[in-house]
Amino acid sequence: MAGSGTGAARPRRLWLRMFGTGLGLWLLTVVVIFLTGNPNLIPTLVLLGSFLVPVTFVAWAFSRRHSGELTAELVLSTFVTGGVLGVLAASVLETYLLHPSPWLFLGVGLIEEAVKLAALAVLTRRLAHKDVRDGLVLGAAVGFGFAAFESAGYAFTALFTERGLSVADLVETELLRGLLAPVGHGLWTAILGGVLFSSSVREHFALTGRLVVSYLGVSVLHALWDSMHGIALLLTLVLTGTPAQDQLLAQGYQPQPTPLQAHLFTLLSWGGLAVVALLGLVWLHAVRRHADRVDTSRVWWRIPTPGPR
Repeated sequence: MAGSGTGAARPRRLWLRMFGTGLGLWLLTVVVIFLTGNPNLIPTLVLLGSFLVPVTFVAWAFSRRHSGELTAELVLSTFVTGGVLGVLAASVLETYLLHPSPWLFLGVGLIEEAVKLAALAVLTRRLAHKDVRDGLVLGAAVGFGFAAFESAGYAFTALFTERGLSVADLVETELLRGLLAPVGHGLWTAILGGVLFSSSVREHFALTGRLVVSYLGVSVLHALWDSMHGIALLLTLVLTGTPAQDQLLAQGYQPQPTPLQAHLFTLLSWGGLAVVALLGLVWLHAVRRHADRVDTSRVWWRIPTPGPR
């Protein structure tokens, strides 16, 4: 019995070993690039840094899967295919539908959450038994796949600067996006996956008003996350702005914060991101708790009552 317990515990720590190994390889790649200046290692750095955190969290979520129908092959398919389809569809739709406006970030949120939800539905439509917990895992897989490919693009773009190739900017971008990845795309699509798989008829998706409300709510969280830099800057200027800055703002220009305002701007920016992340985590927990309550009620109603003697 002791042996079986140890064996059962090891797969649950697989995600931790994956993260440790991947982080070590990424750090080693960074060191070798700075020592040798070999540009052939840049794709390795981009891929390791962009996929490390998303793959780790998908592995962690998969270790907590609920049913045997949720296979590694299905999770891998949703991660890769869903991520690529989501990035491609979002790129096309954002190019042709969005234009600079105060509602730009809301449009981005609506489009990206829609394409991720659609990719999730298409890739899992043949799943015979749709459980909320499995929906959370598969939604996270699509979201983290989207985040990984998107981060690879941002990291590659950060490499090119006016000063030439900048590995330092690439590394900085990967560190920042890796730090924020757990409370971004993966979290938002996990919420939608849990709601999509919450139908009382487990063979079908829950295409209900709750799903529509969840989609709109997650899109708003996405928009707030993307626009937090501008929101923090605006609040900083409203609270501590100078007349010159107010004049630039009235003319439609974005003034830069002074050194004294930089601390407040940083506090508001990171504080805002923390609030959005906390709202997403609380929402995810509520979806999971709702599934637990539904399962408990089903078990209760299935308990046979004693018949007449």
